[in-house]
This record gives sequence, C-alpha cells and structure tokens, in this order.
Amino acid sequence: MSATPVMACVALGANLGDAVATVQQALRDVAALPETQLFKASSLYRSAPYEAQGPDFINAVALIYTRLSPLALLHALQALEQQSGRERPFKNAPRTLDLDLIFYGDTELSTHELTLPHPRWHERAFVLQPLAEVWPEQVSAAQLAAVQDQAIQRMA
Repeated sequence: MSATPVMACVALGANLGDAVATVQQALRDVAALPETQLFKASSLYRSAPYEAQGPDFINAVALIYTRLSPLALLHALQALEQQSGRERPFKNAPRTLDLDLIFYGDTELSTHELTLPHPRWHERAFVLQPLAEVWPEQVSAAQLAAVQDQAIQRMA
C-alpha cells in the first residue's frame, strides 16, 4: 500500500442486463474499495460498441484517490467484475461490467498483467468524453476530434 493516496482513473462500462443500474452500482462499489475514496464521477454516457459486439454500452469514468498499489487496485476491480457476473468467452465480448484502470498517478508500467497508462485510452470516445467532463486538462481537443466518428451521447 502507498503511504500517500494516489489519484487513479477507472473507466466503467456495461452492455448486458440493466447496464445503467450496473454502472451506478459499480461507481458505489469502486468508491467503497479499501483505502479508496471517490473524488469525481462523470455523467453516464451511451456509446455504440467500439471494436466490440452487442447492444450499446453505458459508460462512465471515476477519479479516485487510493492507497492500494496498482496491482491491488486492478485485482479489486477484477473482483467487482466477477461479482457482477462478468464472463470472458471471447475478446471484446458483451459484458455485464467492464472496469479498466486507465491511469494510476503518473505511473508507467508494462507487465503481462497491467499496462499503465491504459494503452488505448486515447483512442476511445467512451473514455475521452467522460474523462473530459471530470478531468478536462487531461484530454486535448485533438484527442476528442480524433474520435468524433465514434457514436456517444451523454445521458440526462
């Protein structure tokens, strides 16, 4: 565990079952992780599957402060996915819940289990749009322009 809390960014998504309720519950569950505090959560967004299949996704981004190490946080997020019934029958399969660790402070890491920052965060409107809402200085206009062809809509 880190002595000083680190700000981390988690992307949340779901497209099976009651995806809105699932993402809302996941935000509460992430906030309730040990040694973790929710700092900001974005609005919910509806997005078309990107390099994936199935119905539209419900997405959000959470900024948290945590004392968990990057791997401990990853494992805690994976446990929340399992609790929601997440299955991985094939790459980019529809999912009850997907929790991706996007940033962990300014940590750069590349292992078989975890790469930080997330290697494709800047290619995905479903990460960039909600991230721009809660951490605008992290997202450039050029990054947003590069994903403008990906269907995404902020929900009321």
